[in-house]
Amino acid sequence: MRAAEWLRERLPFLGVLKEEWNPVPIAVTVIGLVFFAVMLLSAATDGAPTKLMDLVFVPIHEGGHLLFRFFGEWIMVVGGTFLQLFVPFALAVYFASQRQLTGAAFCGFFLFEQLLPVGIYMADARCQCLTYVTVGDPDAAVHDWWYLFSSVGLVEHDTQIGAAVRVIGWIGMIATVGWFGVRALQSRPATGG
Repeated sequence: MRAAEWLRERLPFLGVLKEEWNPVPIAVTVIGLVFFAVMLLSAATDGAPTKLMDLVFVPIHEGGHLLFRFFGEWIMVVGGTFLQLFVPFALAVYFASQRQLTGAAFCGFFLFEQLLPVGIYMADARCQCLTYVTVGDPDAAVHDWWYLFSSVGLVEHDTQIGAAVRVIGWIGMIATVGWFGVRALQSRPATGG
């Protein structure tokens, strides 16, 4: 029995996964692939489009700190990155459940894209050279990843962990674009002759 069938059998709400993806018009497929290509190029060259999109996630990250502050300092600190990654993940899951390929791919792409600035922030734990945004008194702020890595004895590995997270982000972005292209072409109805 395949894993997907085993899961659908035990979790009936996953029955939606049996449904076909909604068709994606060829124009939307082309526009989507061009958009993703521009974003990949921008990420590779540290260009303005990805920097602009990353600014969308700054308030989400900071909101995560505020949202999770009631659960203790460690959870509050990790809550910023958690929410930064959870928002695109949750939206991707929603669009996938609705069988909306374009929305699922867009959100999935940005879930992985956000691993790039997260990896940079992680790698900065010891150096603390980055300028970062904070809610409240900036003098009282603590570098998230210095705090988290120090608390678990990993601060000496900040650059290696950050690099690994960035690699995962790149693999995920490229895989998402490939998945979108293949699925979009498969979702098109066959034309009879």
